[in-house]
Amino acid sequence: MQPKPQPWRELYPFDSHWFSVPLGRVHYVDEGPHEGRPLLFVHGNPTWSFHWRGLIGPLHHRYRTVAIDHLGCGLSDKPQQRIRLEDHISHLVGLVEHLDLRDVTLVAQDWGGAIGLGAMLRVPERLSRIVLFNTGAFPPWYIPKRIAVCRAPVFGRLAVQGLNAFTRAALSMTLARRAALAPEVANGYLDTTRGWSNRRQTYEFVVDIPMKKSHPTWQTLDRIDRRLASLADRPAMLVWGMKDWCFRPDCLKRFKEAWPNAEVHRLDDVGHWVVEDAPEEALKLATEFLARTDSENPR
Repeated sequence: MQPKPQPWRELYPFDSHWFSVPLGRVHYVDEGPHEGRPLLFVHGNPTWSFHWRGLIGPLHHRYRTVAIDHLGCGLSDKPQQRIRLEDHISHLVGLVEHLDLRDVTLVAQDWGGAIGLGAMLRVPERLSRIVLFNTGAFPPWYIPKRIAVCRAPVFGRLAVQGLNAFTRAALSMTLARRAALAPEVANGYLDTTRGWSNRRQTYEFVVDIPMKKSHPTWQTLDRIDRRLASLADRPAMLVWGMKDWCFRPDCLKRFKEAWPNAEVHRLDDVGHWVVEDAPEEALKLATEFLARTDSENPR
């Protein structure tokens, strides 16, 4: 008897693909015409490519939509060792080169901003446009208390890796307009993080947030930050949930300083997970931006 498919599968009807890196197999989605302009979706923590389903579904009819699951997340392998920002950047560059993606539109959120921009700064000739939802790509000047408590060596690990507290809290704390996610959507985030070993990288993402210049990831973020202005000539759209307690409006201000011509949309009553809290607006804004810049910058 075949096991009953999880309810999230109907929301995520995409074929699975994998490519190998030294630490394991990385899962990704690759939907739409290969001759279409590629959209590269890069998620944060504690999410995976499932986070982008509401954009991939409508947009893959016109664009090639590629969405990675970072190693340790989603359907990718779950290595039981520390993986840092620099590693995730290298894996994403590997995927871009594996698929030979050119004329890339980066679509990113949360840690995906630092990972995606870090990757594109290694291969800037492949990047044409940028779409960001609440994210950062610079050394942090604060850590929210809700996240700081998850970094505690013993309590934090037990809460995040043992009880899945980080993912469970995210299901509501990332929202402002909506009270809760639909059960089948929540299941999509929880199902791939069942079990201690499947939550190792959720915890590693949390403890990889640097607060000292001596931290390796501080140096990685500083290098990205110093080069953000070099991307100012690309069309960019910044969509911000203004009720995000994590990547607050001052993060938006930092991006706007680097990219003064970027298009900005402030969603006053929306939280951190914009594509879950305001899915219709997120799709509308992305579709209009892509159509407009398609015509302004045809292939």
